[in-house]
Amino acid sequence: MRPEAAALAEPLAFTVHSLPSPALADDPRQRHGRLKMLLVLLVCAAPVIASYFTYYVIRPSGGTQHGTLIEPQRPIPPAAELPLADLQGRAVDAKSLQGQWLFVVVAGGACDAPCERQLYLQRQLRETLGKHKDRVDRVWLIDDGVAPRAELRAALEGTTLLFAPREALGKWLGAAPGHAIGDHFHLVDPRGHYMLRFPAPSQAAGIKRDLDRLMRGSAAWDKPGRPGETP
Repeated sequence: MRPEAAALAEPLAFTVHSLPSPALADDPRQRHGRLKMLLVLLVCAAPVIASYFTYYVIRPSGGTQHGTLIEPQRPIPPAAELPLADLQGRAVDAKSLQGQWLFVVVAGGACDAPCERQLYLQRQLRETLGKHKDRVDRVWLIDDGVAPRAELRAALEGTTLLFAPREALGKWLGAAPGHAIGDHFHLVDPRGHYMLRFPAPSQAAGIKRDLDRLMRGSAAWDKPGRPGETP
């Protein structure tokens, strides 16, 4: 048999060579580099970890509605049923308030300390809406015919102050059982419908959550300013 044929007839033999093993003791510079990389990964992952911990462990109760939905919603009454006037005594058509969200406080013009706190909270809650705040008007409906003192009016710059008959306000806005109309914040949508009532001035965080949700949900169809107004 030829040598070549004999070689082909023999079974194949495999020789396994072991790979070189790394040094048991790492270089200190390598350990330092790995530690730095681990810290970078932890910093990058921290927001994700925190969000999962908040959602699955703490479970915030952000889904609860704080305000009371008014059913059925009540449109702004005509001027004959809700005569309004500015501080100079000039008649104001209630329908002219439409086109913006109205965040309403009802209180007498004398305005004691709790009333001042409510008006302050009204302003602060609107400010917390950020980019959406220009879609919301602060309104103080004065139900006793008393003009607010000058220093209070100066502090409320940007708030719409109007005189309104108490009885007429009661028919439109009303109050929760066991409460007076001034115990609440009242929210009117841009179409002029009274739609939500909040307890005031308690639990501001809950009110803010509801307002945030409403502003985000209506952002696609509601823009700042009333129709025909110059931006």
